[in-house]
Amino acid sequence: MKQASKLLILSVSAGAGHMRAAEAVRAHAASITPPVSAVHVDLMTLVSDTFRRIYADSYIKLVEGHPALWGYIYQKSDSVARDAPVSRLRRGIERLNTRKLRDLIAQEAPDHILCTHFLPAELLAHEIVRGRCQVPVWVQVTDFDLHQMWVQEHMAGYFAANDEVAYRLACRGIEQQRIHVTGIPISPAFAAPLDRATCAAELGIDPKRTTLLLMSGGVGLSGMYGAVERLMQIEGDFQVVALAGKNAKLLQQLRELAEAFPGKLYPQGFTTTIERIMACSDLAISKPGGLTTSECMAMGLPMIVVSPIPGQEEHNADYLMEQGVALKAYDAIGLEWRVRALLADPGAIAAMARRMAALGKPLAGRAVLDAMLQETS
Repeated sequence: MKQASKLLILSVSAGAGHMRAAEAVRAHAASITPPVSAVHVDLMTLVSDTFRRIYADSYIKLVEGHPALWGYIYQKSDSVARDAPVSRLRRGIERLNTRKLRDLIAQEAPDHILCTHFLPAELLAHEIVRGRCQVPVWVQVTDFDLHQMWVQEHMAGYFAANDEVAYRLACRGIEQQRIHVTGIPISPAFAAPLDRATCAAELGIDPKRTTLLLMSGGVGLSGMYGAVERLMQIEGDFQVVALAGKNAKLLQQLRELAEAFPGKLYPQGFTTTIERIMACSDLAISKPGGLTTSECMAMGLPMIVVSPIPGQEEHNADYLMEQGVALKAYDAIGLEWRVRALLADPGAIAAMARRMAALGKPLAGRAVLDAMLQETS
């Protein structure tokens, strides 16, 4: 099989998931034999500071500060006609602010382009129509949901998280032969066998005790401290690993709280080896982002989902609950109640873990590469 000599991966730093999926594919490309040259570029590095603040930073502020408004926008924008004046205006503004993308493609001269965000896919669809891009462009959907923004004409193929997303792509007019159900790419580290006792020793926790992993996300969630406080009031032989991400203030608060609960609470800051923490955990408490969900699936780690972003994350949560691998907590009281119920029924956690492991696709990134490389054979 002839392999592609170069892959350009385009993402957008509006939320961490799109970037992590891109980095996962790049890591898989480096790990195969022979390796594939892959370059990952955040489209926001090619635009002005003003456009980046409007497009990426405003999105993050909106979903964190006004989630209900974001949910309304998400729903309404999924049904706006492509030829509607507002759609044409939006695309025009985006193209005006991303003109450096064409120069990047000429400079990198890739054999394939993979988009882990819908914006570069939409921009390149326009370039293909105008005859200014002859490179095959592929799209990786990064949630267990499909918004119309992901669906663009003239794409070489689409990579879907599951069969339902593939079906939704087909219902929106994408030919079946261009749809590949691969899962969402995650780091190759999630495919490696990991020993629970070894990983637990690295954290200084007991590998034999039930371990709850509370994840705040890369920047830390404001309500995490209160949730941990409530969990500390639960009786029983369990321990909590609480990840504060890059939130230094939250990490310090959790460390002070841990002093009152020795052997029960283990605060951690930002980590680049989350797979090792997951390997010695029994239950994850987290927002249901597409990447985090896929990582938990790969590790067979059931979830209690909290604070899902309206729209894509709510749909991710629905999928997990339909599969019997997660519960949903609306607030700290609901989280405490669900944790108490699961701790009282270890068999329920074990059953959820088995179902979660069956959903896992730890080599999704490799499957994406294989599909693209076959096109060059």
